[in-house]
Amino acid sequence: MGKCHLSSLLLGSILVFASSGCRTARLVDVEKVVPGIVLDIRYATTNNFTGQQLYPIAKCVLREKTAAKLGEVQIELAGMGLGLKLFDGYRPLSVQRKMWAIFPNQDYVADPKKGSRHNRGAAVDLTLIRLPDGVELLMPTHYDEFTPKAHRDYMKLDAEAIRNRELLEQVMSRHGFVGLPTEWWHFDDTDWKRYRILDVDYSEVR
Repeated sequence: MGKCHLSSLLLGSILVFASSGCRTARLVDVEKVVPGIVLDIRYATTNNFTGQQLYPIAKCVLREKTAAKLGEVQIELAGMGLGLKLFDGYRPLSVQRKMWAIFPNQDYVADPKKGSRHNRGAAVDLTLIRLPDGVELLMPTHYDEFTPKAHRDYMKLDAEAIRNRELLEQVMSRHGFVGLPTEWWHFDDTDWKRYRILDVDYSEVR
């Protein structure tokens, strides 16, 4: 698929999406509203820091407005021959409790007593890929590598990894997201405070 064609599809989807009232608080299936988005939902597998399958299906769910913003990011990246791969979005509070029981470190896992942006459906974990072949761009670490190398201010890295990290952060910031200092892959919707913490099963989101 050509970059111009993909951009047109994305723009058309987001315009329709916005006109339907994207400021509402409902959860949506990101794959259905952002054409071309690639999923690698690690918590639907055992390939994650817990070693357990925490989600019943590989689906990325976000608040409607947050997903619309992500679509805008995808449009901009398509013009560079790039796209997004998503690792996680909305996370039920019950799953947050399981993560905390395994790794109770607030630098990387939110205390379920307070809840996280993920539990509100207003945070996303992601990386950059090349559109022609879907290959991930070099980043400082693998996803969910809880070490100082994953921090946004860590600079003892390959220059290419630093450039890619900065590009991702710049594009996400332009469309209403802010990065978590300790995880290069994690971004919060700047409107996260408007959303309440949820414990909705993925099967309830269409």
